[in-house]
Amino acid sequence: MGLLESALGEDADLLADRQFAILLLGSVSSPLGAAVVSPILASLTGPLGVDSARIGLLMAAYTAPAIVLIPVVGALSDRVGRKPVLAGGLALFGLAGLAVPLTSSFTAILALRFLQGVGYTGIAPPLISAVGDLYVGKREAAAQGLRFTTVSVALAAVPPVAGALVAVAWYAPFYIYALALPTALVVAIWFEEPERAGGGESASTRELLALARRPRVLATLVGRATPTVLWFAFITYNSVVVVTLLDASPGAAGAVLGVASVASAVTGTQLGRLTAAVPRDRLLAGLLALFALGVAVFALAPSVLVAGVGALLVGVGFGSAITLYRSEITGLSDTARGGLVSLGESLGRLASTVTPIAAGVAIAALQPSVGDGTAVRAVLLATAAIALLLGLACVAVSSER
Repeated sequence: MGLLESALGEDADLLADRQFAILLLGSVSSPLGAAVVSPILASLTGPLGVDSARIGLLMAAYTAPAIVLIPVVGALSDRVGRKPVLAGGLALFGLAGLAVPLTSSFTAILALRFLQGVGYTGIAPPLISAVGDLYVGKREAAAQGLRFTTVSVALAAVPPVAGALVAVAWYAPFYIYALALPTALVVAIWFEEPERAGGGESASTRELLALARRPRVLATLVGRATPTVLWFAFITYNSVVVVTLLDASPGAAGAVLGVASVASAVTGTQLGRLTAAVPRDRLLAGLLALFALGVAVFALAPSVLVAGVGALLVGVGFGSAITLYRSEITGLSDTARGGLVSLGESLGRLASTVTPIAAGVAIAALQPSVGDGTAVRAVLLATAAIALLLGLACVAVSSER
């Protein structure tokens, strides 16, 4: 444990907690819905007999259920417990993914991806809520950071594996989803229902909505979307800035994104120390400012090296800000924790959907008068400024007692 203690400090013993270790195991499956399919979409057009415009539906079919179902499943986990929802979500997610190789019908695969999306709603929110059930304060923030690091590592490691497997057979990457099934079994057998998840009465839907309307709670939930806005603005236009505006290779764009991903994963391991050293409202405000600065540096970068510096700041800001927001939300209520976490995650999903669309509309409007490059840079700068102002306003309101 010497190396771990050096890296994580007194929070290193979290990794020896069986309950938390099971949650980390579940977190490996959490990002696989996108991580497996996103890098192989172009390779699936031929085998499935669809064009590049329609193949993107494989991602949309997966993400669509979460916008509506996450709050419902979150409230359900408050009532029946995290364990059955998490085990069921993992099982559905894995089985639907493993069923894809059984057919080459694009319509059938879309339906299976939709079922996977339903399964996902039973994975991420219960995982986040269960961490809040098990720990409090700095300890909980450290645990959320380590969980996010696990997600980031899986997100970085799985796409290359999927890219290698699709060269063997178009359906081979979908066997990766088998990982979710033994995880579901581990959860069902060995995970112990956290006391605060099922030890008291859960909030009704009316009580949940009343709680969500309180200024402090609402500001925290809305603020949760701001890191997502900044992140999706960055990843959507990463290749445009690096390849088109800086005249670099796609490999360079991948390296810039890799810098952000690694920085995000590493920062997640230090959140416990950060929250112990700095008041949470000041820490969150500073992280959002750093995040927005990173997007601005990236947008104005004259070279790939400077773009990499911006990506480093983006990764540090994203990994810590979004985890800290999740930690804040889990502490807002014991009886409605799952419902509030799910509302926050739904707002995050909504932000990830709206941001690329709104940015694209703004760029299209500016292009005729200022040109493509200036339009992209201007919209990225405007997005950074708007997200920062909204985020700081939400921090100010949520910090009022």
